[in-house]
Amino acid sequence: MKKTVSETKLYRSEMNEKILNSGFSDFKKFFALDNKAYINGALSAKAKELMGLSASMVLRCNDCIFYHIDRSIAEGATREELYETFNVALIVGGSIVIPHLRYAFQVMEEIFSA
Repeated sequence: MKKTVSETKLYRSEMNEKILNSGFSDFKKFFALDNKAYINGALSAKAKELMGLSASMVLRCNDCIFYHIDRSIAEGATREELYETFNVALIVGGSIVIPHLRYAFQVMEEIFSA
C-alpha cells in the first residue's frame, strides 16, 4: 500500500518523536548533528538539501529521497533544480539509480501538487 505525502510525513514525525524520546541520548546527538549539517552556512540550506538528495539517490534510500525532495522544495527548489540534481545522481550512480529516479519523480510531483 502506497502512502500519501501527508501519511509519510506523519509517520516520519511520529517515529522520530518516539526515537528522540526513547531516553537514549546518542540518538538526540546524531539528530542534532544531522539537522545542523543542512542549515544555511557558506552553502545555502537549499544547496545542501539538493546535495543530500543526490547522495540519497546514489545510496538508493527512498526514505531519504522523500525527505530531501520535501526539504529541497520547502527551501525553494524548482523542478529544474531537482532535475539537475537527479541527473547528477544518475551520472554518479549509473543505471542502478533509475528505479530511484522514478520514485523521485513521483515524490516530486506529489509534493508540488499538494
